[in-house]
Amino acid sequence: MKGVTVINHPLVQHNLTRLRDGRTAPQEFRRVLAEVATLMIYEATGSFTLKTVRVKTPLETTTGSQLRHEVILVPVLRAGLGMLEAILQLIPHARVGFIGLKREETTLQATSYHKSLPKNLKPFEVVLIDPMLATGGSAVAALNLLRQHRAERIRMVNLVSAPEGIRTVRKSYPNLPIFTAAIDRQLNARGYILPGLGDAGDRLFGV
Repeated sequence: MKGVTVINHPLVQHNLTRLRDGRTAPQEFRRVLAEVATLMIYEATGSFTLKTVRVKTPLETTTGSQLRHEVILVPVLRAGLGMLEAILQLIPHARVGFIGLKREETTLQATSYHKSLPKNLKPFEVVLIDPMLATGGSAVAALNLLRQHRAERIRMVNLVSAPEGIRTVRKSYPNLPIFTAAIDRQLNARGYILPGLGDAGDRLFGV
């Protein structure tokens, strides 16, 4: 799919299989998800722009590169928290925002119950983090909130995506870069991804 990068690195795919396994307990699920997040963020940040700077080494002055824009990580609560800490290990200078969304079980519509974001996201590279891209309703709701805060450079990182969810996001945000470890077959009647890995939040926290 155009604009969607499926990360086929062997370690990503190996760990994705462990996450799909229903026998994987919450403690192991958290650890493996963090490992996958670390691998995925390399790919997702590969197009960050740089600026040239002067730096003084112990021997002489030379030129180097720095990120042109400040980075903000925005996990969607609660499942996005499972990927956040590992990504922060690689981008420790990043700021962190939060978006809380709840999906209504009958209509599958997403409603916001919490947000913590800078008023102006225009100067930032924004990384929206949510393990599951299912119906796409939560993703579009989160993206709308980011746009309301003037975000211009957004990319989304999802562990598992459904074709229906990608199509929904594409209708509203046709140029959004999406990074995922898998595009699964379809959604079931309850809006869960098949084959998927179940409810990522429940599996992370055991409730």
